[in-house]
Amino acid sequence: QVQLVESGGGLVQAGGSLRLSCAASGRTMSGYDMGWYRQAPGKEREFVASIRWGSRISDYADSVKGRFTISRDNAKNTVYLHMNSLKTEDTAIYYCNTRAATWAWGQGTQVTVSS
Repeated sequence: QVQLVESGGGLVQAGGSLRLSCAASGRTMSGYDMGWYRQAPGKEREFVASIRWGSRISDYADSVKGRFTISRDNAKNTVYLHMNSLKTEDTAIYYCNTRAATWAWGQGTQVTVSS
């Protein structure tokens, strides 16, 4: 059974940066397109970014394009989200999963951006 553990969140001022990590145990990420998602208070979970298995081809939500970068290290079974120029509207709990969201969700990591 796969377990996803997200980390790296925290409190940061607007304009700041954070790097999130997501490590999988119990199953390899190899062969899967992986994604980051987020859920803000009172809102539904939404797609943030994805990266294809075996390549660096990535896709982003319009709201984060040019500010966030997704990457992966298949050897470490880990996917990353580099977040720059953070805005208050980026405040949310961030989760990773397969691009199709087929695995069980982890606990996520809280990102809070203050003005």
